[in-house]
Amino acid sequence: MARKHVLVGLEIGTTKVSFVAGESRPDGTLKILGIGQTPSRGVRKGEIIDFGTAQKCIHEALVEAETRCSMEIDSVYVGVSGGHIQSFNNRGMVDLPEDRDEIDEEDLQEVQINAREVTIPTQNAFLHTIIQHYYVDGQEGIQNPVGMLGNRLEADFHIIHGIKTRIQNSIRSVKEIPLDVEDVVLNGLATAQVVLDAHQKALGALVIDMGGGTTDYVVYHEGAVKATGVLAVGGDHITNDISMGLRIPIHQAEKVKIEEGSVVLGNALPGETIELKSELGFAGKEVSRETLNTIMHLRVREVFELIMKRIGDDQLIERLSAGVFVTGGCSRIHGLDHLAGEVYGLPVQAAKPRAMSGVTSAIENPELATAIGIVRFAQAMQYDQGQRGATPGMVRRIFSWLSGAGS
Repeated sequence: MARKHVLVGLEIGTTKVSFVAGESRPDGTLKILGIGQTPSRGVRKGEIIDFGTAQKCIHEALVEAETRCSMEIDSVYVGVSGGHIQSFNNRGMVDLPEDRDEIDEEDLQEVQINAREVTIPTQNAFLHTIIQHYYVDGQEGIQNPVGMLGNRLEADFHIIHGIKTRIQNSIRSVKEIPLDVEDVVLNGLATAQVVLDAHQKALGALVIDMGGGTTDYVVYHEGAVKATGVLAVGGDHITNDISMGLRIPIHQAEKVKIEEGSVVLGNALPGETIELKSELGFAGKEVSRETLNTIMHLRVREVFELIMKRIGDDQLIERLSAGVFVTGGCSRIHGLDHLAGEVYGLPVQAAKPRAMSGVTSAIENPELATAIGIVRFAQAMQYDQGQRGATPGMVRRIFSWLSGAGS
């Protein structure tokens, strides 16, 4: 790349492929330099199903990003998603040897490894191991135990894993462009980095990123990640429901969803209709506004309730004082915040990337929250590695799997 502090994020989404280039400033801020986007093909429910077609889309978006940034891009951080992603919370423990009572970096690494000594499906691989809380001899509230004296170090982690071949497909599609893949990050985690600030994470918040083929969610409480997940349901499913329910073509269903639809029930006048104009292959039709809204309401409510069920902790939901933050392309749907508030009983706001400078169209667009979040995540990773020293990332382990597969 032409600039030393430029970081590039890539989201391979169901409806769009997005590159975002950002410049990391010495004061910790991020300036968006440019974006490249193209409609996505060969991707379904956040996962690649047509390798060659998806690669073409990635290349098209890359060319646009390089043109807009006036620079050559040679490496990226890649976001991953998909219904195969799973997560859990677990505690690791390390007893210090009798001849030593000062905790060091190796103890932190060992307690993390200890927390991951659990059985996961054989086809899966660990994606993230995120620290929640440290404990030294039972003392709570420890932020950094290195240098402290103690006999036992314990730590709670949020651990995310997924099917490694599906993660590999995303990486290989980028490597063969060719681009270097610096690391991978779960889309939902990336989104939360630009939607929430530290205060909101401490208060507790639920971030819902509803895209075309998937809905990612992340729960923060007391500054730590408590739950993450991906539902293989998104805006395309709402469109499909409308198409089937109203018996209209898919492209008409998408248009009426965006321009006329709402997930709020009871707002339509009795007998109120929407006129869909005729076009080639479609004779035109009048559809009931309340029927349209009901179809949309039922699907979106289902998604919100599934997230609630996945989190599975009503008391945790009640303690999310910062509320719910909804982003992604579907956040533009009328009444989405109202319905989320009804389901969760919390304050809700439509969210977009915050505390950025640069290309205004990117900063104001909730559809780019994930791609910008990937850049922010990369910035945080570089800072952490600078503080602790470079450590092998997830992507290096994935590369070793690829090598083992003969690629």
